[in-house]
Amino acid sequence: MSTGAIVMMIAAILIVWGGLGLAILRLRKHPDPE
Repeated sequence: MSTGAIVMMIAAILIVWGGLGLAILRLRKHPDPE
């Protein structure tokens, strides 16, 4: 793979896992009312 492809792949992985982590932290601090 080219360097640009690797950089874009890493960026996409960070965006996905970073968003997932932020969502989990947000739900921990403010749980959904049932």
